[in-house]
Amino acid sequence: MTQQLDIPVTGMTCASCVRRIEKALDKVGGVHAASVNLATEKARVIYDPASATPTQLKAAIERAGYGVRAMPATPTAPVAPAAVAPPGELTLPITGMTCASCVNRVEKALNKVGGVNAASVNLATEKATVRFDPAVANLSQLTAAVEKAGYAVGSLPVAATATDAPVADAVDERDRERQHEIDSLRTKSLTSLAIGLLMMALMYIPLGIDMLLIAPVLLIAASVVQFWAGATFYRAAWAAAKHGGTNMNTLVAIGTSVAYAYSAFVTLWPSLAAQWGFPFHLYYETAVIVIALILMGRWLEARAKKQTGAAIKALMGLQAKTARVIRNGLEQDVPIASVQAGDLVRVRPGEKVPVDGIVTEGRSALDESMLTGESLPVEKTAGDQVIGATLNKTGSFVFRATKVGRDTALAQIVRLVEDAQGSKAPMQRMADTISGYFVPVVLGLAVLNFAIWLLFGPSLIFALTTTIAVLIIACPCALGLATPTAIMVGTGKAAENGVLIRGGEALEQARRITAIVLDKTGTLTRGKPAVTQIIAEGELSEDELLRLAAAAEIGSEHPLGEAIIAQAKQQGLDLPIAREFASITGKGITASVAGRRLALGNRALMQQLNVELNGLGERADMLARDGATPMFVAADGQAAGIIAVADTLKPESREAVAQLKALGLDVWMLTGDTRATAEAIAREAGIDRVIAEVLPEQKAAQVKALQAQGNVVAMVGDGINDAPALAQADLGIAIGTGTDVAMAASDITLIGGDLRNIVTAIALSRKTVSAIKQGLFWAFAYNILLIPVAMGALYPLFGVLLDPVLAAAAMAMSSVSVVTNALRLRGFTRPASAAAILHPSIGERVREYAYLGGIALIALMVGAGALYFAQPSMSDTPMQPGMEMPRESQRTP
Repeated sequence: MTQQLDIPVTGMTCASCVRRIEKALDKVGGVHAASVNLATEKARVIYDPASATPTQLKAAIERAGYGVRAMPATPTAPVAPAAVAPPGELTLPITGMTCASCVNRVEKALNKVGGVNAASVNLATEKATVRFDPAVANLSQLTAAVEKAGYAVGSLPVAATATDAPVADAVDERDRERQHEIDSLRTKSLTSLAIGLLMMALMYIPLGIDMLLIAPVLLIAASVVQFWAGATFYRAAWAAAKHGGTNMNTLVAIGTSVAYAYSAFVTLWPSLAAQWGFPFHLYYETAVIVIALILMGRWLEARAKKQTGAAIKALMGLQAKTARVIRNGLEQDVPIASVQAGDLVRVRPGEKVPVDGIVTEGRSALDESMLTGESLPVEKTAGDQVIGATLNKTGSFVFRATKVGRDTALAQIVRLVEDAQGSKAPMQRMADTISGYFVPVVLGLAVLNFAIWLLFGPSLIFALTTTIAVLIIACPCALGLATPTAIMVGTGKAAENGVLIRGGEALEQARRITAIVLDKTGTLTRGKPAVTQIIAEGELSEDELLRLAAAAEIGSEHPLGEAIIAQAKQQGLDLPIAREFASITGKGITASVAGRRLALGNRALMQQLNVELNGLGERADMLARDGATPMFVAADGQAAGIIAVADTLKPESREAVAQLKALGLDVWMLTGDTRATAEAIAREAGIDRVIAEVLPEQKAAQVKALQAQGNVVAMVGDGINDAPALAQADLGIAIGTGTDVAMAASDITLIGGDLRNIVTAIALSRKTVSAIKQGLFWAFAYNILLIPVAMGALYPLFGVLLDPVLAAAAMAMSSVSVVTNALRLRGFTRPASAAAILHPSIGERVREYAYLGGIALIALMVGAGALYFAQPSMSDTPMQPGMEMPRESQRTP
């Protein structure tokens, strides 16, 4: 006899974790099946208690590298919600991070805190998202762990259970901090560069001044730069060193310190240096220019990173600042934070809707482009929903506030975008793993390089030069920035186009799908019935037939009746009063209208009333084959006509299906309707593959069947009754209305419900992943190619030696190029067709090639500079005090 056990698992971050845990559990003897759910963070195990025990299952999970929270008391009992404390979540702004190795250190420090289930650090947003058990860990412990690792926590974090305080204040505060950092980097980098250039002029231009006289002046100037502008490197390196760690600042601090210290030694003690055999070579300007260029790179990088958060800032800027509230019959302007649910709010032409609500009086047209991406205004009247931050174009209206503060659609969208921007794509995890070993490896290479050239090279100066170049040129920053910056820009751009992407994994997965399943009702169709055709028979006209039928249906609450009433109102028909209304279950209604006895319903009702259809039956069959529901109308016992009602196709559905097909995807329609109705809608939409007569609980199984055929499946549904199928699919895409975006249990939410946005999401996914791959390629290629060059690998063959100054320039440009490459996504526009995705325009190709050409040009400049500065002669004759130093030996070997 088997038992079922639900085990709460900690430490899972992606689908690969799910597979790893499932494999580990399957290997335990006695386990019949193991299924792990990433969303609920639980493993459901069916096992034989005679062969396996809960302790063995827990041990298997822990051996796989994950943790287990409190085990349920009995195997057959479901895990009670109260048995496990609900996990808390905090977002901590981290200061002092400069490269991917910093990310690794902070994550490790946070994960060591008891009660922490998962910690994820994003270098681009400079934030750490921590999931933890509030009963075990708290904010003070998390902050202490970050500080112990050598970093600092910024202003108060925003918790997942934050109050209604406006998010804009936190955004503005972070902007001010970032701007202060940018200004500081600008000042230090430009000042250092000016001092470095002046030093080079003194050292290279023949002024006829003894270098021993100039050296003390250079020492003073270099000291200012080294310990003022370069203080940031020392502080960060020391903070890491205190805890036995290293980072990129360690490399820069050691590299520049070696150059500075050697120059200072031969300047202050020239006689002792000569006795020890140290050549009188000065590297002051090398240390200064290296610091200047690295700080300049960080300045440009910080400016670029600030732009990656433009989407969040733009979304926050949409919010109205005040609202005109009606209280006690008086209208008054109040701050938006003071608006409460239930308040009546007036919106005048040209004003923004302050919060979400329902119109109570008046009518207008609203620009909802900020929410849906559609530029056409939407008519609003009493009973319609309005969304905060949309723009009132014409009339004045009053609405009742239903959602305020953090519950509004805009606040939900901002949170979703922030979460997505802070997430990690699977591609990034490889870079994070490598960066964790990067700095120690580079330090080891630098020591090895110095030892080899000191023993077998031309001189001590040669060994110093190559060692400094190795330390300076190694750049883990680019590795850490390639993925998060692209995800930040990509998810922000998606939000601007009415597409909410849950995270980096969904963004990466969208480009892989091979089949897409579209739910019919509410996805391909409008989701509510509408009159599609009116057939009048006898003396009544079509308008008169509709007028009488709508009047009879006023007493009905059936959706088909509501569709007839809506059509009559749309045509401006006057509806008389209906009397003697009666509803006949499963068949239709009867009523007296304008002196006529009306019957409205299906064929069974007509048969019950003995109404002769006179050929209308065949026409009704034709309408049914086309997907409509025919409703017979009889007046005074005689057949008067047919009103056909159907859930009509959205105007853009056919175009969206054509675009999805053009992308090479297999398009399926999934519905619970009859085969005839389903095929009629599918024909209209241009879909060839139909799965009909499927119950809601069977939809997930249909998706699973497609996956079993080797397809990577995306499921598109309304996010509520399609939730199991959305969860089963490789990519779940929910149709959202704007107010229920937080409810959609999906990877992607289409805010406006426009299916063409699926094509937008796929296009953006492909562009973003392309930018990530390019960034990672340049980051890896840069380090793999240039570190050996810096070590002097080309010197024995070609006499080429990479100058440390050029190494600093190349290192700075590597980070800047990766960030600017991601920023190119800001120019993304919604593709007009699938062809625009498959075959980019000439302009796009020109921009792409221009960027890649710029990178190649930088690489060529570095190579040319290396050749120019290469010195085949490596004389290191010790200088005696008072001797004139040869000009060519003043700074380089």
